[in-house]
Order: sequence, then structure tokens, then C-alpha cells
Amino acid sequence: MPKTWRIIDLIKWAESYFKEKGFENPRGEIEWLLRSLLNCTRIDVYLRFEEPLSKSQLSILRAWVMRRLEKEPLQYITGSCDFYGREFLVNKDVLIPRPETERLIDISLDKLKEINLPSIIDIGTGSGCIAITLGNEIPGAMVLGVDISAEALLIANRNKESLRADNTSFKEMNILDETPNIQFDLLVSNPPYIPKIEMNGLMKDVGQFEPAIALTDEDDGLTFYKRFENVGTDLVKPGGWIILEVGLGKHPSSVKNLFIESRYNHVELVKDYNGDNRVLIAQVK
Repeated sequence: MPKTWRIIDLIKWAESYFKEKGFENPRGEIEWLLRSLLNCTRIDVYLRFEEPLSKSQLSILRAWVMRRLEKEPLQYITGSCDFYGREFLVNKDVLIPRPETERLIDISLDKLKEINLPSIIDIGTGSGCIAITLGNEIPGAMVLGVDISAEALLIANRNKESLRADNTSFKEMNILDETPNIQFDLLVSNPPYIPKIEMNGLMKDVGQFEPAIALTDEDDGLTFYKRFENVGTDLVKPGGWIILEVGLGKHPSSVKNLFIESRYNHVELVKDYNGDNRVLIAQVK
């Protein structure tokens, strides 16, 4: 074992170590940790492969590896996550932004492209990734993110500050009990949709580390969608849009059925980039 640990030495060691421990993408694990530790891109990790790590860097990396062995998500270990090309702060108080949720952004931008100075509400905002992204992508927009968790909103406001989303604001609110007294052009949400009965079957990375309040409604996974269907015409202007992330399996069709034959037009399910129906769209009549 060399006295001096170069980046390439650590990559080789960790890839073998994580593989031995049963991780699916062992090289990806150490690349993620090194990128954060060195504050650089994946390519830079390899351009700097002869560079030795300091004792303090090795100490941090050792602690991170131990945490990862307990299946703590990489994003919580390093405290950040990429979403729609921007870096967001995350911790155990917020759901980790997923690549499939970026589909909500694409669809929202498409629906709002003809609206000048649109108003947007993001319900269950968590880290603020949807609200802030839409605010930054549409500089003329007015965006409100609401969440029941004060701890989550602390992270959302830190992300707002670091990403300079001055047109985005956050408010603590339980949307199941109250609603803002204004109307919006768009309601967007990635709400808790995992049925309570399925929580025990989640991967350890998710079930034991991510906030349950952001994962499940403690019921059938439809609580928030029923609420959105009910208050959508109060919250969204006529001709405005509701865009919601939905789960897998039968969940998308169950959500769609709530909005069909109601006060909404153009109710449809849209596939994510994996080919799964993961987004519901409805327009207020």
C-alpha cells in the first residue's frame, strides 16, 4: 500500500472495494465522492489522477465511504445534487431531486411559452428545485413554492440565495388544509405518492434516509391528487395548467381518472425519458 494516495490509487481501490460490497456502479460511487471532495468535474478527476490527496482530504473521504456503506445516499453525504444543470443543496430534510422530475420542467416551459409574466405555484417544493429552476428559466415569472416542512424551506431559501432566484419565494403551508388566495397560470407538483403499504419495500437508500413526509401520504398515494383535483379550479386560472409527477404501475391511470370527466380539459399522461407514464397534465376549463 503506497504511503501517498494519488487520485488514481483511490479510484482503483474504491472501485474494487465498492464492488466487493455489492454496489451496482462501484466506479460511479468513488467518482461522485471525489468530484465533491475536489470540487471538480468528472473529467477533471481523471486529468488530475496523479495528484496526491492530503491527510485531511483522505480523512473526509474515509468518513464518506463509511457512510456510503450504510447506504446513505451520495447526495446527502456530499450535500448537493445536480438538477436541470444547476447544483442544489440537499440534506435529510428534503427529497433528493431525480432526473425524471426534470420532465416536469420541460413540460411546464412548453405550456408557459405563450404566457407573458406567468405566475407559478410549486406545491411540496422541498429543496425548491422545481420552483427555482422555473424561476431561473423564465426570468419574468412569479414563482411561489409551498411546503409543510419548515426545515425543507430553510434549504429552499438557501438554494434561492445561491442560485439568485429573486423572482421565487417560499411559504410554509399545509396544502391539504389551506390554499393561497390568488390564482396561478400553472400548478406544478411532485407530491408524496408512495402508498403506505409499499414503504417497507423501498430500497434502504430511500426508505431509511429520505424524509417519509415527502415520500408517502400515509394512505393510498392519491391524497394530494384528490386535493389538487378539488381545489385546482380555485388555484389555477381558466386556461391554466396543472402538471403533476405520478408514480409507477397503476398509479398514473388512477390519478388520470380523478381528473377525467371533471372540470378539466386535455387530461393526459406524458412519458418520461425512460418511457414510463410519469407526468399528468390537465388544463382548467
